[in-house]
Amino acid sequence: MKAYVGVTDGDWYRFMSARPTLTEANFWRPSGSTNFRALRPGEPFFFKTHHPDRNPVNGFPYNRVVGGGIFETFQPLPLSEAWETFGEANGADHQEQMRERISKYRQSPIAAGEDPIIGCVMLRDTRFFELPAGPPPDFASNIVQGKGYDMAAPPYTDYFTDLMTRLLGNDTTDVSQPWRLEGPVFGDPRLAPRRLGQRAFKAVVLNAYAGRCAITGSTIRPVLQAAHIRPVTRGGEHRLDNGILLRSDMHILFDHGYLAIDTDYRLRVSPRLSKEFGDGDELHQHAGSTVTMPANASDRPSRAFLEWHLNEVFLAT
Repeated sequence: MKAYVGVTDGDWYRFMSARPTLTEANFWRPSGSTNFRALRPGEPFFFKTHHPDRNPVNGFPYNRVVGGGIFETFQPLPLSEAWETFGEANGADHQEQMRERISKYRQSPIAAGEDPIIGCVMLRDTRFFELPAGPPPDFASNIVQGKGYDMAAPPYTDYFTDLMTRLLGNDTTDVSQPWRLEGPVFGDPRLAPRRLGQRAFKAVVLNAYAGRCAITGSTIRPVLQAAHIRPVTRGGEHRLDNGILLRSDMHILFDHGYLAIDTDYRLRVSPRLSKEFGDGDELHQHAGSTVTMPANASDRPSRAFLEWHLNEVFLAT
């Protein structure tokens, strides 16, 4: 099991640590040109403050691990879309403040009207430690972005065992067993690789469907919504295979059972749509047609979730 320790921007740390109700975060990178492959979804990402500068601020925990979160995914996004998706969880009060903070780390400032692509390291279950920890072993002072570690390696196991306890908390009454290092399947359900936060769920679904409504083909982003096939309120989770990108009106009809997608990814239209509202001819004409699915087969909806929606939500008669 891997861990990554990233060097945090001081302003980002101050903003986020002062808002404990924020449990998701975009640990942004000023450029979206490079990917982030240091972790798999479900592995921990820790925040370390930078080394002291020439004008240190009193009370700032320099060169300390101050918190962390669980890695969900990396997505390059336009700055405006990252703001729309994460809001304050980007570490800023408003979009212009976020632009200013990102701009100072770029080779050239962000021009007026420019909407640059930034790298978004999406994290969930974030927590900032009341008592920061010392820096990890072998973390050189000249490391700018961060460093990955194998937590099972003997030089690091004790150190990261302490950090994991701080991150997950001592209360394990809501989990079936404590987390563990060995093996590809993590012992703590909070480390589930498929699980996403609510904010990241939207971004991941939008990206998987290339910004196109699965039913209508619409690419107008302001009206596109990440729909849950099985709602969270009924036992569903924020997972890509439990999501589908729909235009807002299609989303409402889907949630109310007037539309469904079968396990062969074909559109189903309830007869009650026209019976109750005297409309829906256009949708009935497309009934049975295959909807647009993500190009990557592993990103497509789970047939089990689709079947659940057909049985529990769809108004078949």
